[in-house]
Amino acid sequence: MREIHTTLESRDGHPLAATLYEPEDTPRAAVQVNAATGVPRRYYAAYAKFLAERGFAVLTYDYRGIGQSVWPQQVSGASLRMRHWGERDLAATLDWLQARYPGLPVAAVGHSAGGQMLGLADNNHLARAALSIASQSGYWGHWPQRLRPLMAALWHVVLPGSVALFGKVPAAVMGAELPAGVALQWASWCRHPDYITHRSGQPIRQHFAAYRGPMRFYAIADDVFYAPLNAVQALAGFYRNARTEVRVLQPADHGLRQISHFGFFRPSMPGAAWQETADWLVQALRLPATHPPVP
Repeated sequence: MREIHTTLESRDGHPLAATLYEPEDTPRAAVQVNAATGVPRRYYAAYAKFLAERGFAVLTYDYRGIGQSVWPQQVSGASLRMRHWGERDLAATLDWLQARYPGLPVAAVGHSAGGQMLGLADNNHLARAALSIASQSGYWGHWPQRLRPLMAALWHVVLPGSVALFGKVPAAVMGAELPAGVALQWASWCRHPDYITHRSGQPIRQHFAAYRGPMRFYAIADDVFYAPLNAVQALAGFYRNARTEVRVLQPADHGLRQISHFGFFRPSMPGAAWQETADWLVQALRLPATHPPVP
């Protein structure tokens, strides 16, 4: 397997730090990994290597303002927008994968917000299949009743207040540092029942509706705080013309006490769980099953 670190260019010229994992032999398909909010690409390295060992070329990258994808110093974090992660960054990396591997099928794997951002890209049809892990609509009303006051406070008070105080959201608040503009747009979306919306409040659905490929959504049974089942099902509904299915992943099915929101992509995740996703990609992309499953 080859590990190639590079810098790509978003549609508006923003530099995107990226890592490409290529199998030793000619890849049979390409996979784009779209990260959760604020999570740097290195978090997905073990999973990307796993797929590369099974014949996939896998691209991980940092959204603008996250990890190593930094703006020039003269550009304020207040100018960054979350929607640009999908419209410009994700879209550009899809174009790049198609150009690097002409004729190979491409798939998208999204974690949390990564499953949302695919619906903002005008070229999402380039991904013939999409797999989403703990991806959700962020509207607080989708959460269990007992958590709704906390979630409402997060989006109405905590994130806007953090930006007002610090000019960004520090990592101590959400687990990852977020630029001001990204955090404020995210909070505004999470306050709205339609979630991803224009400033006018109208839902943004054009490219969600345009996607028609197979999609599998995994809701993680013990992921109540970040992506409860209702929220995962709500996001699946955004892709109204896709061939969607929602599956609930139980920790006990893999001999685990918990997985939660961030456990699936950790190196400690049992290989059988990752293999299930690799098998689904093979099936969804209609590839020959030439690589044996993990023993």
